[in-house]
Amino acid sequence: MKKANIHQTERSQEKALLVGVNVNNQEEFLTLEDSLAELELLADTAGVEVVGVVTQNLNHPNPKTYIGSGKVEEVKILAGELEADLVIFDNELSPRHQRELEKEFGESIRVIDRTALILDIFAQHAQTSEGSLQVELAQYEYRLPRLTRAWTHLARQAGGGGGRAGGVGGVGLRGPGETQLEVDRRMITRRIAFLKEELEKVRAHRMRYRDRRKKSRIPVIALVGYTNAGKSTLLNRLSDSDVYVADQLFATLDPTTRRVDLPGGQTVLFTDTVGFIQKLPTELVAAFRATLEEITEADVLLHVVDITHQNASAQVDSVLMTLNEIGAGDIPILTAFNKIDLLKDPEGAVSTLEEFANTYPISAKTGEGLEDLLAALETELFESYVEVDVNIPYQEGQLISLFHENGQVQDILSGEEGTRIRGLVPRRLIYRFEPYLEDEDTPEVSEED
Repeated sequence: MKKANIHQTERSQEKALLVGVNVNNQEEFLTLEDSLAELELLADTAGVEVVGVVTQNLNHPNPKTYIGSGKVEEVKILAGELEADLVIFDNELSPRHQRELEKEFGESIRVIDRTALILDIFAQHAQTSEGSLQVELAQYEYRLPRLTRAWTHLARQAGGGGGRAGGVGGVGLRGPGETQLEVDRRMITRRIAFLKEELEKVRAHRMRYRDRRKKSRIPVIALVGYTNAGKSTLLNRLSDSDVYVADQLFATLDPTTRRVDLPGGQTVLFTDTVGFIQKLPTELVAAFRATLEEITEADVLLHVVDITHQNASAQVDSVLMTLNEIGAGDIPILTAFNKIDLLKDPEGAVSTLEEFANTYPISAKTGEGLEDLLAALETELFESYVEVDVNIPYQEGQLISLFHENGQVQDILSGEEGTRIRGLVPRRLIYRFEPYLEDEDTPEVSEED
């Protein structure tokens, strides 16, 4: 039986036929053609050779096989002619879709979707214990509802690279009337619970680390962006470090933090996080919660965009949508249009994306434009203050401390429901106080003795 992972073996490189479906009335960031081109890059990153592409336009997905019955037969015949081992769907398949397609194609051809492919890439690239735990959890949560006889004995098959998804721990004895499928399902459910407990410990450790970091008053800038936009290269350039860099999707998964001195002498922390992609699997977003909280707790986001990419604007939209989904949409953001050293007309390319505010053309490779970018980050962090009038409930005492530590208190008064403060806070922190802003016609507060 073939292994559940998709990576290249020493004996031969697996071959894949890609299937893309354009469903009417479904909004997508990329065209079908561009999305399939991205899927081919994902396949290449996973070590899979793409031997063909099939597309179809549908008003609605087929409830049984996603694509139409005639297209199913076409894919089956073509896969046989091209000697494909895999059929990879660009659209996410439901468990029923996958089961029915596997029946149609037979045992010699496996069916996976974009989500499974991304999970396999993450499994290959996870290097740390934390990253491996996160990927393993995402893999099992994806596979559990899709478990069939063809997917059983995952204890000996799941995972790839550093994913460590093979740690279920043996089949054990079956109870009365239990099928192998039921045993595997029970084992995986138990393993998922264990992984969640372990990741909660990781999350608690990260929270304690962030609390210590906040007490040191060193601001944090989170690097965000579409995968392969150049975030790791930028971090290396700014911090003179050697974070792993490769011209491929999801080259680095584990968050990396480095100290950087800004032009005015202020020290900040830059954190490089996992790159985003359209249709980012929900299982990954959930599993990587501890890592993604590094973004939500940052003072400023630096959005790195590959300005040379033909779908740069769509990639920006995809990243911004993901930031909103994880609760980071209100954090101040600056945009760095990277790789201008590869453009004949950098100014012209940047002007095509002028609708995005606070943009700076740079080259992480040559260093061009970084001085202006760092100056802008310094202004955002240390020189830009906003006048606020807030009434903070007593149970939100950490916000009162945050105001005192980072802002300028002008008036303060303790009331029945909370502490009323008027003063100046850094623009980068305004979103933390917005829920407690007072109306403009609220009476004056008097200075506390």
